[in-house]
Amino acid sequence: MRRLFPVTDETAAQAPDGAYGAGGASVPGPLVDREWTLAELAAAYAYPERGPGGREPWLRANMVATLDGAAQHEGRSQPISSATDMRVFGTLRALADVVVVGAETVRQEGYRPARAREEFAALRAAAGQGPAPAIAVVTASLELDFSLPLFTSPLVPTLILTGAAAAPDRVAAAEKAGARVVVAGDGMGIDPPRAVRALAEFGHTRLLTEGGPRLLGQMVASGVLDELCLTVSPMLTAGDAQRIAGGPSITVPQRFALAGLLEDEGFLFSSYRRQ
Repeated sequence: MRRLFPVTDETAAQAPDGAYGAGGASVPGPLVDREWTLAELAAAYAYPERGPGGREPWLRANMVATLDGAAQHEGRSQPISSATDMRVFGTLRALADVVVVGAETVRQEGYRPARAREEFAALRAAAGQGPAPAIAVVTASLELDFSLPLFTSPLVPTLILTGAAAAPDRVAAAEKAGARVVVAGDGMGIDPPRAVRALAEFGHTRLLTEGGPRLLGQMVASGVLDELCLTVSPMLTAGDAQRIAGGPSITVPQRFALAGLLEDEGFLFSSYRRQ
């Protein structure tokens, strides 16, 4: 892996002789390509510190897409991923207080509880976090298999984010399985800003969503997304796979600024933050 952006003293020092850009500025050469440690990845993806009076919620998304925009292949993201992408995936989870995910993604990807990882134990303890992030499942219907380990054996109770109109029998089934049901909307579904506020009230201010596309589309449309961590996979799939965000378009496209760019074996690991 090598860092392409932001340019640091280290990258500038490795610029090839005679390589200059506009105005005579040195063009930075690539870093030596090597496997980064988990500590280096954690530093590269650290959440921003916000507000002198305490942390405010920061919602980042982590998604992968092919060169032609597919977020999945045959319904799953794994075929377009890589070993390094999975290391970044694990690092982002290890930094988060809670992972927010849509019910369809839970069903399609076979979600399991987040696990405690010894490599990140000291970092999480220093940040005042528990051993592993909670999983928060966004669902209107609560049509989930509550016998799965995600509900029966998590390190921290799984959260269910739903609306006030959710079926009482399904709410009861979720609670019986050990999940904590959080009402974050007045109808069947959630209101994303209300969901973010509800999670913050539980002390979850480092938020991570892994989609799916419909949930990410809701977050984009409601303006609650602070950061997108997008892996660009050097693959072409064609077909009619979903994009990383779905649903109705927004009136004015939102502009995000590039915050970081890493590369490994042709995969680009980008981070964009709201301006």
